[in-house]
Amino acid sequence: MEKSPFSLENKVILVIGASSGIGKQIAVSASLMGAKVILLARNAERLQAVLSLLAGSGHMVIPADITDASALRRILGELPPLNGVVHSAGLLKLAPLKALDLNDLTEITKINYIAPVNLTRELFSLKKIQPGASIVFLSSVNGTYTAVKGFGAYAGSKAALNSVCKVMALEYAAKNIRFNTLVPGMIKTEMYYEMMRTVSEENIKADKLKYPMGEYGDPEDVAYGAIYLLSDASKWVTGTSLVIDGGLTIA
Repeated sequence: MEKSPFSLENKVILVIGASSGIGKQIAVSASLMGAKVILLARNAERLQAVLSLLAGSGHMVIPADITDASALRRILGELPPLNGVVHSAGLLKLAPLKALDLNDLTEITKINYIAPVNLTRELFSLKKIQPGASIVFLSSVNGTYTAVKGFGAYAGSKAALNSVCKVMALEYAAKNIRFNTLVPGMIKTEMYYEMMRTVSEENIKADKLKYPMGEYGDPEDVAYGAIYLLSDASKWVTGTSLVIDGGLTIA
């Protein structure tokens, strides 16, 4: 039987931010498609819990903070050659412009934008990215296609990923290395449930009315998009953004 173009067999995939939320689900889904997965996040205990959920064998766990320069050097030294990278680590802090603290703005930008771009740069510098590899950044509809009050710092950092992704795609197209972003709407992750504790049920119902499909997404919805972008099924797709939002941006 011919192998599915969506298969990740014989591919080594690094998932950053793999200890929870969308990153966790992408790691699990990638393993189910045959990938050897490298889990990277700060919390070692959570990473071990995710490791126990992965199908297959040969996976790795690397607990580290990619915003730490010394930790970054250690991480890169431990990594094998990679066929795919998913940047899923992210930080969200809500504040209107007048209440936005400079330290929070700096931290959000560092984690959501500078760290993934810098890690990608270092991976190429050390020749860790294999020809034909796929690099995927987790962005958001917020800041790209929509705007929500209080999300300025987060939205700006995510929109920046879409822009830099296009530049990287041009720079590495000749080497058949692809760069794309996933652009989800509201997804029911741990971050979502934490945010919902501060929002009334009425406001949640009103917000869901903005989605033509009537509900927020699940982590699997985004993970399947990541599988597509990491697999050979998307071998002619680069420099683009895959919107996964239940119709929010067409309403």
